[in-house]
Amino acid sequence: MAAPMETAPICRDPDGNDEESQQEETEEPDDTPGPAEPQVRDTPMDITFEAAVNTIAFHPSQDILAAGDIDGDVFVYSYSCVENGNKELWSSGHHLKSCRDAAFSSDGQQLFTVSKDKSIHILNVEEGKLVKRITKAHDSALNSLLLIDENLFATGDDSGMLKVWDLRRGTAFMEMKNHEEYISSMAIDQNKKMLLTTSGDGTMGVFNIKRRRFELLSEYQSGDLTSVAIMKRGKKVACGSSEGTIYLFNWNGFGATSDRFAVKAESIDCMIPINDNIVCTGSVDGIIRAVNILPNRVIGTVGQHPGEPIEQLAKSRDGRFLASCAHDQKVKFWDVSNIGSIIVDVYRKRKKNRQLQALSKKAFGGADDFFADLKEDQAEAKEKEEEDEEESDSDDSDSD
Repeated sequence: MAAPMETAPICRDPDGNDEESQQEETEEPDDTPGPAEPQVRDTPMDITFEAAVNTIAFHPSQDILAAGDIDGDVFVYSYSCVENGNKELWSSGHHLKSCRDAAFSSDGQQLFTVSKDKSIHILNVEEGKLVKRITKAHDSALNSLLLIDENLFATGDDSGMLKVWDLRRGTAFMEMKNHEEYISSMAIDQNKKMLLTTSGDGTMGVFNIKRRRFELLSEYQSGDLTSVAIMKRGKKVACGSSEGTIYLFNWNGFGATSDRFAVKAESIDCMIPINDNIVCTGSVDGIIRAVNILPNRVIGTVGQHPGEPIEQLAKSRDGRFLASCAHDQKVKFWDVSNIGSIIVDVYRKRKKNRQLQALSKKAFGGADDFFADLKEDQAEAKEKEEEDEEESDSDDSDSD
């Protein structure tokens, strides 16, 4: 058997200066937490304002959003998916009354706003300075705005007056009053030739910008026409109404509707295309619905401002986010990046008591939605009263 191995004695500094020993005795692990990594969300956080927001607009090339409120103030924010990443860049209080519509120029250098005080403002986006003010642009309160190109833009007011402006001249070269009530929304075709307007009198107006003339009014619909969108690669026009119905027109067949679709919402107060087939609608019930056009289907819900009427919707430059503003004094962001890829079956599938499908994590029942349980119960109760969420008066064919 081998002899046991003896341990060599440890040599220590006679003066007690053994550094290695001291480190072993005194050194302890550092449990101090380092700086936390910023949390990245699916969407930017909500932006809360002191007054209800009427209008929102996304910048065409940067992560910037503008908002105008009922006090006439305009705010410009940079937005980010990083937690607490939204930042106010500047604000403007030049309008005396409610700011009702806003739009960035195509180069992103200027922000146009219109107001109940009958004025048009053009602001420098980088500094927030007022570049141009047209104080008495209309005789009635302004309600809608549409930028046509780098030189032309259109405005509509509460009395039904449409004006088309040329920035090079600084004046309106086209003034026409063919509506009996307020102009709620405007759209223009890809060729920048035909301007479409919707009105509270229940009609859609058609104006030829190239020839500077009024073309026609559509037949009257029940309820206000609140919004307009050009769909199906320019072949169809969709109009939302205060009665919760989407009216469809064939291009060059604007006199009478080709189809109508009851969304079963209390109203359609605003509408924005996601692609050639799908639009998102905002309603007085606070729900944002995704709707497929021809075949006509309510696909599901994108999000909600619980119990608060939605004023406007806007789509980000990359198509990833939808922003909404409502009477709850908040601007909310929704992820719509996957909605455009949804394909709807032509054949109707009739389903009773069907709850709206949640199309984002923040929609009904999503973990990020504080009101998820409440809104899910409300949605289920409402769906039980409806036999078919996707009722349509047509055969759902995509024909001209």
